[in-house]
Amino acid sequence: MVFETQDVSEWRTQVRRLRAERNQIDWSMARMDTLCGRLVHPTTYRLSVFVPGSAPAPTKGNPGN
Repeated sequence: MVFETQDVSEWRTQVRRLRAERNQIDWSMARMDTLCGRLVHPTTYRLSVFVPGSAPAPTKGNPGN
């Protein structure tokens, strides 16, 4: 994960800054998520980048085990 916040103005500012800085992020590998909030959980904005060669750790009950 590159950046995460619950403040939409901070989110927009950070994404603009990262886009302006050339070669900071490979945008073809980037993922922008908005995790919608409800009564208990606030809305969260997240920027993450796929990292080739990384795989999640196997978990019990996973068909790959």
